[in-house]
Amino acid sequence: MAGLIQRTAQAIDEMWQSIWHESSRAEKIVIAILLLVTGLAIPVLPIVWLARLLAS
Repeated sequence: MAGLIQRTAQAIDEMWQSIWHESSRAEKIVIAILLLVTGLAIPVLPIVWLARLLAS
C-alpha cells in the first residue's frame, strides 16, 4: 500500500513539474487564473504539495 501511495505521489509530482516548470510565464499566469477562477486551487494545491512531500 505504501508503494502505491509513493508511486501515485511521484506521478502527481511529475505531472505538476511537466506542467509548471516547462510553461512560460504567460502560461503560468493563465493556469493560476484558471485554477483560482474555477475554484480548483483549493483542492489541487494542497494535494500537489502533499504529493511532492511524499515523493521526496
